[in-house]
Amino acid sequence: MAAKVGDLFSDGVGEETGGIGNKIYLPKMISQGAAKEWLDRRRATIRPWANFVDQRRFSRPRNFGDMCKRLVKNVEYFQSNYVFVFLGLIIYCIISSPMLLIALAVFFGACYIIYLKTLQTKLILFGRELSTAHQYGLAGAVSFPFFWLAGAGSAVFWVLGATLVSIGSHAAFHELESAEVEELEMESV
Repeated sequence: MAAKVGDLFSDGVGEETGGIGNKIYLPKMISQGAAKEWLDRRRATIRPWANFVDQRRFSRPRNFGDMCKRLVKNVEYFQSNYVFVFLGLIIYCIISSPMLLIALAVFFGACYIIYLKTLQTKLILFGRELSTAHQYGLAGAVSFPFFWLAGAGSAVFWVLGATLVSIGSHAAFHELESAEVEELEMESV
């Protein structure tokens, strides 16, 4: 594969991976797994789950201002915990809907086939060469009826709604940590 000047995947900074007779250079961020690094950072900053679900730490806020302070501080303090709650809701939604699971399998299967085909040859459709982005768009278009039949739109809105309700109610009713309360009291003038 010929390297172009300014090409993101051929700068030689990253790690070399071999395709079928091709050399592809991936930047370090992609080759090291940016998603894995992000997940590891989230896992490292997670707060103790016992403190997160301790029922004695929940109370009704005194007023609207107190509720807003709790929302802001708890979302900041328990951010990693909330990310894992969100991921858990996504996994629950996917597992509880077999049609959605099939639609995701069709989509990711099509993407994998496109990936394998692009390593071998270029795809030509109606006399025009399709770029990789167009091929993935075609995979999305082919998978769209499966997502529609599986109710993916309602699943997305259910996950967003359940996340907002669960995280919002937890953040609003969970009392602030003692260090955060002292910090808030020292800031008032």
